[in-house]
Amino acid sequence: MDLEFNAEQEMIRKMVRDFAQKEVAPIAAEIDEQGVVPFENIRKMANLGLLGLIIPEAYDGGGADMISYVIAIEELSKACASTAIVVAVQNSLVAAGIERFGTEEQKQTFLPPLARGEKIGAFALTEPGAGCDASALITTAVRDGDEYVINGRKHFITNGGFADVVVLFAMTDKSQGHRGITAFLVEKGMPGFSPGKEEHKMGIRGTNTSELLFDDLHVPAANRLGEEGQGFKISMVVLDGGRIGVAAQALGIAQAAYEAALEYSKQRTQFGKPICQFQAIQWMLADMATRIEAARLLVYKAALAKESGERFSKEAAMAKLYASETATWVAGRAIQIHGGYGYMKEYPVERNYRDAKITEIYEGTSEVQRMVIARGLLS
Repeated sequence: MDLEFNAEQEMIRKMVRDFAQKEVAPIAAEIDEQGVVPFENIRKMANLGLLGLIIPEAYDGGGADMISYVIAIEELSKACASTAIVVAVQNSLVAAGIERFGTEEQKQTFLPPLARGEKIGAFALTEPGAGCDASALITTAVRDGDEYVINGRKHFITNGGFADVVVLFAMTDKSQGHRGITAFLVEKGMPGFSPGKEEHKMGIRGTNTSELLFDDLHVPAANRLGEEGQGFKISMVVLDGGRIGVAAQALGIAQAAYEAALEYSKQRTQFGKPICQFQAIQWMLADMATRIEAARLLVYKAALAKESGERFSKEAAMAKLYASETATWVAGRAIQIHGGYGYMKEYPVERNYRDAKITEIYEGTSEVQRMVIARGLLS
């Protein structure tokens, strides 16, 4: 595996790092405290091309490779995990699905405004009674001539409250279980579609996580993504790519927590010397750095596997599993090194710890990742 970045990848790292440290990091604590979405920074990221980073150039995107994408998500997450996940959802859950499974007309209609950041996307699979078990979906889509009539409710949808385009999954044939799921492209303003309750979360509080409500929503058949019954396959393929983005988010959170702990250990003195001179602290820092590097290699390996065009489900699951659990573990150790100060909101490691936990849950829990990995090993 080539561990050297090319000139374009290094340029993207510098651009995103400069933006993240100058524009994102200074307001990260504020948007976390207030629980507000940083729309101005989302606009700035659109101007930098980050909202369409991996969308092909033919559709006004950046046409970047997956390593560049991972680099960008990691750098943004070091500054603010909330800001990073908006970019991840836009690229890997929404645009990637349309690019892979959409008709040319759908690509021409939806991808350019997504790439330019004129529209924001959301991915709506989860329901109150259907998390890991997609076959339990109760949102229905009934064919009526040249339309589908959709009824149901989604929840825990990132960007849901303000999304312009939603990749929605609904049952078109309940008797077929997961083979009866179909995907649709739903647009803001369609009668019968509205956001519901906004969730108040432990972490990534600078994101909008909402219910989506569908009450006799009429969607043109032309907005169906893929064929009837193909929705489960679409969701699984898209989630494989999305898990690489979440792994990169976790990696950025872990790196931020480690760097904060390392710097603090050099400044904090106890018993007449900096605490970094105590073996107990040194061993924590050594373990933190080692786990982060191991996670980074798994994330890059998964990105390269996706870039190769081969199946990468196992690699993506490994990257997400290890990087997410590493982020939570490293953030916990960072708080321990800070002592009582680490428990206070004045220090960013407290936010890192809260933000890290969700990476073990969304886009497939750690338990689901282990199932995917085991299936890959035994196939």
